[in-house]
This record gives sequence, C-alpha cells and structure tokens, in this order.
Amino acid sequence: MADVDDYFASLDAPARDAFARIRALAEELAPAAEQGLSYGLAALRLKGKPLLGFKAAKDHLAVFPFSPAAVDVVRDRLAGFSLSKGTVRFTTDMPLPDDVVRDLVRQRMGEIG
Repeated sequence: MADVDDYFASLDAPARDAFARIRALAEELAPAAEQGLSYGLAALRLKGKPLLGFKAAKDHLAVFPFSPAAVDVVRDRLAGFSLSKGTVRFTTDMPLPDDVVRDLVRQRMGEIG
C-alpha cells in the first residue's frame, strides 16, 4: 500500500466514500498534509508526523488520530461509537459527524505544531 489513494481504491464504494469525506474534511484544515503510511496504516501526514490514519475492518471502519488526547476531545460527542485510546470506530450507517472529524484533526494539528 503506497498511499491513501491506493488504499481507498482497494475498498468497496461505501467504505471508500466514507473515508473520502473524512479525508476531505482533514485536508480542508491541513492542506499541506501528504499521503503516506504511519504504523502500517494509510495515513495523512503533516510535517513528517502522522495526522490521521484509515483502516477498514470486516465490521467497521476506523480512523486513528495517533493521539489519545485527540480522542478525548471528542469522546463526549461519540456515544454509540466504539472508542479506544487512539482509535475511533464507525460504520457507513453511522458515520462520524463532520464537527467531530474537524476537532480530531485540529487537536492533532496542535500537537504536531
């Protein structure tokens, strides 16, 4: 997997569309973000550091802001979603709200500096 475009191309249309929307929101806030890999995930990188990773699993999709603090910033707005230290899981039927994606990205951008 060379980059985000390649990874998204390997997904079915609903997953690809869900991730494309999240990517577009992230790139609005971080237009300098570049495609790449981080920790084995297709990811957007900013200033050489991971900004937001993407992974499709059998029963869910996940974004990885590579930061427990970023997840904590949005935790109270994600009732019904599966969260862990640095991961937010969702489905195409229950997508992440745009404001949550923006806040995840803003928090991570602040950490990257």
